[in-house]
Amino acid sequence: MFRQLLIFILVSIGLSTGHSYGQTGSDTIPDSVMKRVYEEVKTPFKYGLVMVHEDTSNMVDCPTVFRKGDLWYMTYLIFNGRGYETWLAQSADLLNWEKLGPVLPFTSEERWDWNQAAGYPALVEHEWGGTYELQSYDSKYWMSYFGGSTQGYERGTLSIGMAHTDTTLPLQHEWMRHQEPLMRTTDADAGFWERKKLYKSSVIWDKTEQLGKPFIMYYNAVGDTSSFKSWIERIGMATSSDMLHWERYAGNPILAHETGLTGDAVVQKMGDLYVMFYYGAFWPEGRKDAFNRFACSYDLVHWTDWAGEDLIRSSEPYDIKYAHKPCVVKWKGTVYHFYSAVNELEQRGIAVATSTDKGKSSLNFQKISKKLKR
Repeated sequence: MFRQLLIFILVSIGLSTGHSYGQTGSDTIPDSVMKRVYEEVKTPFKYGLVMVHEDTSNMVDCPTVFRKGDLWYMTYLIFNGRGYETWLAQSADLLNWEKLGPVLPFTSEERWDWNQAAGYPALVEHEWGGTYELQSYDSKYWMSYFGGSTQGYERGTLSIGMAHTDTTLPLQHEWMRHQEPLMRTTDADAGFWERKKLYKSSVIWDKTEQLGKPFIMYYNAVGDTSSFKSWIERIGMATSSDMLHWERYAGNPILAHETGLTGDAVVQKMGDLYVMFYYGAFWPEGRKDAFNRFACSYDLVHWTDWAGEDLIRSSEPYDIKYAHKPCVVKWKGTVYHFYSAVNELEQRGIAVATSTDKGKSSLNFQKISKKLKR
């Protein structure tokens, strides 16, 4: 009797602290576990916009948040009509952000990525509620990005490249890019679902090497685009031993839906469980918005999709069209869910929602839009 009571107490403690989420040996995560994850990560309080640019014709998109020293940093994308650049901002409190400038700007050299460079810092410490520190490998900080040579909004062929900077340098400067893409749509191991464009990549460092290599990339892509109905984005994965040579997983894609977009995966480890935050759009059939959701896995390969409420969806004037592309951190007991917010005028900024009420942001598109001539 005492032994049974002790086991019950230990299991209860594990579930309440997040150290164990009840691995069963099956690839499918039980509904009860998925529900506990939802309750842990949900952010019902929309604080509002935290990053916009004065010229709201510039789209501000795709946040990645990490920590270095005593400060938080955010990379985000700027689209100004020519293509994507990657910018950097810093913050002391995750709510008030100061722009620092571009880290992957347009290049003067005509090369494969000179009109598109959409970057995502790699190897961010991914323990849920951990440090979120930017980790170095080979004395470098790394940033994967998708790039292209064609001007316009995500036009032309898009491939995945890699940039880095020496750890002795400040983060705010132009990072060095490798000359050629690391992954292309024309690679021999590229699947049917990724033969047109490669999009966001997110790289974690699995020091246990449970998949045989330490570096794991999650990325989304699109295949045939001959008609709008065939524009379906899916998420796949690849692994590497050195950050420069990548091998796609033979079972790709690992997360997909029958219609619409599934992309921008960011993975964190929650006890013995992995949680993938991602966005969906235009699914199920007939849905016209974009929204953030999650899936869970015990092995980084097989993922169980959450079937309940969206984590983030449109509800405010600043995100009434789309509320998507997640970056989620838990710091000092509060969950911060950063996302791309798009209003009815197609203006884009970075917003955040939180698990505890932080009040309201004073930033909004309406004030800035008055400065524009339409």
